[in-house]
Amino acid sequence: MPSLNTFGAILTYAIEMESRLRDYYQAAGSEERARETDKRRSNLERVRRENVTEIKLEPIEGLDEADYALNLDDASAAGQQAAESTAARFYTDTAPKINVREVQRALERCAKQHAENASK
Repeated sequence: MPSLNTFGAILTYAIEMESRLRDYYQAAGSEERARETDKRRSNLERVRRENVTEIKLEPIEGLDEADYALNLDDASAAGQQAAESTAARFYTDTAPKINVREVQRALERCAKQHAENASK
């Protein structure tokens, strides 16, 4: 899988991850978590639209999609906790690498929400 080496690649991956998590939670019967992930997806799309002209085209290093692969085949409580932990780690790792503060804050909020869900 390609590296997450640009602003656009990171936000596209985040939006796609939230969409996969939404579908995962819908299949698992957790409508509340499905709504939460859809809300995050929508917010990330807005953040990308509003900040794409603000970014500096500096390369981003040290991130690879393979490090954040989700196992969405396990709908058990432990599987859901693992998915949330992986998502939280993705956002925690990517936020400091983005050079636009508003985008950093959005990613940090996503990390916090996923971490809270992982601890439930």
